[in-house]
Amino acid sequence: MIYRLLLLLMTATPAFAIGPWNTECHGDTACQVGDRSYHVLEPDGWDGETPLPVLLHFHGWARQGTVVVNHERIAGATKLRGVLLVAPNGLGKTWNFWSADTRDVPFADRVLEDVAKHYPIDRDRIYVSGYSYGGAMAWRYVCQSGDDIAALLAVAGSIQQTETCPEAPAEARHVHGLRDKVMDFPYGANGDATYPVALWRGAYDCHDATPRGDWSVEPFLTLSRMEWTDCAQGQVVLDTHPGGHFIPHGWIGRQLDELLGRTPTYP
Repeated sequence: MIYRLLLLLMTATPAFAIGPWNTECHGDTACQVGDRSYHVLEPDGWDGETPLPVLLHFHGWARQGTVVVNHERIAGATKLRGVLLVAPNGLGKTWNFWSADTRDVPFADRVLEDVAKHYPIDRDRIYVSGYSYGGAMAWRYVCQSGDDIAALLAVAGSIQQTETCPEAPAEARHVHGLRDKVMDFPYGANGDATYPVALWRGAYDCHDATPRGDWSVEPFLTLSRMEWTDCAQGQVVLDTHPGGHFIPHGWIGRQLDELLGRTPTYP
C-alpha cells in the first residue's frame, strides 16, 4: 500500500502533486496572516508550476473576501485568464483609506508576501484592484506602496485628487459611473469629467488626452474611454459610463486582457 502511494506521488502531474499550494486555505477558507486574513483563488487549468500574475482586489464596504472569490465579474475574469486572485479581509468589513496613516497598507504588503511563499507569482504582473470603498483602498495602497505594482484597476472609488503620493503603479486604470450617488463621480472644475484621474495624470506628467471611443460588452451599458499615453512615465486610462455604483460587466476582464496582451473577450 505504501509502495503504491509513493509511486502515485512520483508519477503524478505537477498540478495534482502540489496543487492547490495553499491546501489549508483556499477559496472560501481564509488564509491567516497574524491576526488578520485573506482569500485566494487559483485560475482554471493552472499547471501548478507556471508563475501566476496576481490581482489583489479589495472588497467593498460591509463585504469580505469570500464575496470577491465568488464574484462573477471579478473571480469570473481571473479564473479564465490565468490570474491568481487575492482578496484581503478588511477590519470590520471596511477599509481605512482616508490618509497615509493606515494599518491596511502594511497589512496588504504582508498578504502579498505570504502569497509569494505559497505560489510562484509573476512579480512583474501584480495588479491592484477594488470596488467602492475597496476601490478607494486600492488607490491608497498604490499611493503608499505602488512602485512594484504593474497597474491599478479601480472601480467607483478613489482618494482625494489633491494628494501627493510617494509611490505609484506603472499605470492607472479607473472606471466610474456618471450617475454614481454612493461614491459620487468626482467632477473637476467646470464639470471636468477627466478629473477622476487627475492625481495620476499629474504624478506621471501627462498632457493631452486621447479619446478612444465607446465600447461595451453588454448592449445595455456603453463605456467611453480616454487615455493619456504622452506621459513622462506610466499611462492613464479612464472609462466612464452613464450608470451608477457597480462593477461594469466585463470591465475587469477587459483590463486584464489588455495588460496581458490578450485579445479582449467576454466573459
